[in-house]
Amino acid sequence: MFKYRLDLQYFAGEKTEKATPKKRQDVRKKGQTAKSQDVNTAIIILFVFSTLLFFGPLIIKYFFDIFHMTFEKYFLMEITAHTIETITVEMFIQFMKIVAPIFLLAMIAALLANYIQVGFLFTGEPLKMKLEKLDPIKGFKRIFSLRAIVELIKSILKVSIISVIGFIFIRNHLPEILTLITSTPVNSLSAIASVVGNMGLLMGGGLLFIAILDYMYQKYDFEKNIRMSKQDIKDEHKNIEGDPLIKSRIKQRQREIATRRMMEEVPHADVVITNPTHYAVALKYDETKMDAPYVVAKGVDFVAQKIKLIAKENKVIIVENRPLARSLYAETDIGQEIPEQFFKAVAEILAYVYRVQRRV
Repeated sequence: MFKYRLDLQYFAGEKTEKATPKKRQDVRKKGQTAKSQDVNTAIIILFVFSTLLFFGPLIIKYFFDIFHMTFEKYFLMEITAHTIETITVEMFIQFMKIVAPIFLLAMIAALLANYIQVGFLFTGEPLKMKLEKLDPIKGFKRIFSLRAIVELIKSILKVSIISVIGFIFIRNHLPEILTLITSTPVNSLSAIASVVGNMGLLMGGGLLFIAILDYMYQKYDFEKNIRMSKQDIKDEHKNIEGDPLIKSRIKQRQREIATRRMMEEVPHADVVITNPTHYAVALKYDETKMDAPYVVAKGVDFVAQKIKLIAKENKVIIVENRPLARSLYAETDIGQEIPEQFFKAVAEILAYVYRVQRRV
């Protein structure tokens, strides 16, 4: 029996269940998501080389503009503080014309790659300093973990694919590359830009293929790491819905407060109608508050006896009427007017109470 109980505890602690939506939301707030950095790299490379191909002629034109300005204009200028400042500003503007489109597209590609993988997420949690990251034992375990092996295989694949693509591409375009020796500078730059751009796109495509496989692994690994045990799920439900024991205590406390407030109203009642042993309903008629008599307290058994005791101590008249006491208890709430079908019976009782009070 003891061994069976231990087995149950083991399986209860085994993380075999899929993460709940709340667990996913909590880890997402901490910046933990399924994400492959290779997807970012591959998409950035594809965007950058596409930009080079698309803006290639314009980039070459800007390069030649810089050469012309250097040899035709700047060599003839007198070297002064003003001319150096002018040259610096103009050269900076020309270089920005070349770099800005590439840099802008790279930023868009990085944002797009992140959005595709994790959506919109902004958190500073991963930037926080955690001492556990400095633990040498955990660091040693990470070096020889499954993730480290996967990263090694992935690096070997990336180097292999890039090398193969580069070798095949250069071999196929070798005659075209050799003719650059006799070409004009403009044609040489155009040809180099075309070769580099196309080769970059092919390499980016190869990296994207590896990145997709890596993302699938990262997603699997992420789902595995956020798995929950049955006990974790139970604890989460308790935290969301509240511990049943605490909830029952809160309800008990609320009932005690409501009962105490109710008992405080009994001395102000006009009459208490009883069963006489099991039910007690205290009524009050105040025409400035309500159009009909209303219930200020009610109870059964122990609470009913308590109501009668307080009524006697405060000289509130107690009237025995078994069917009326049961009906009022069942069909009315505290603070509520009595239903119309009880008007006649309650009016007779109140008339009797007022006569008794006048004699007293």
